[in-house]
Amino acid sequence: MPCLLALLALALPRVTIALLWFLSTWFHGVFDSWLLPVLGFIFAPVTLLWYSAVHNWWGGVWGPWQIAGLVVAILLDLSPSAGKRGK
Repeated sequence: MPCLLALLALALPRVTIALLWFLSTWFHGVFDSWLLPVLGFIFAPVTLLWYSAVHNWWGGVWGPWQIAGLVVAILLDLSPSAGKRGK
């Protein structure tokens, strides 16, 4: 199931965020306000998912692998083909 969720997250990150938001407690306690998740949903969905994964899986501890994953997530969000991925 986690592998299927990871594939869904890369293919349709906004759908994954919406499903996690409405069907689980994945984002509870990750953010203090609603502004950052909304901005992440609009502009950087893969980065939002990775940030919340670090918070949920590693307790918010940022080591070298977590930072490398963040860099990959940012590059995926900023890549020229990012707009074509979700369509």
